[in-house]
Amino acid sequence: MTTRRPDYVPGTLLDWTNGSVHWDYDGPRPCRYCGVPTQLRDSQRKHAHKTCAEDALTQQAAEAAAAYRLNGTR
Repeated sequence: MTTRRPDYVPGTLLDWTNGSVHWDYDGPRPCRYCGVPTQLRDSQRKHAHKTCAEDALTQQAAEAAAAYRLNGTR
């Protein structure tokens, strides 16, 4: 029996409602992932679009899962 993973819906992975953490009031800077200017900041306080950060997390999770499968761990 396999467990079906929930589908990822862009924009729903991270909660960035706290503007004091995730908004740069000094102005936009390049996103660390795509380079397009944004005033949003990630949890490391680096400029990033929310969807870019979610895509990066999704990719990291997929790479980690693949590494575990290669090593025989599930």
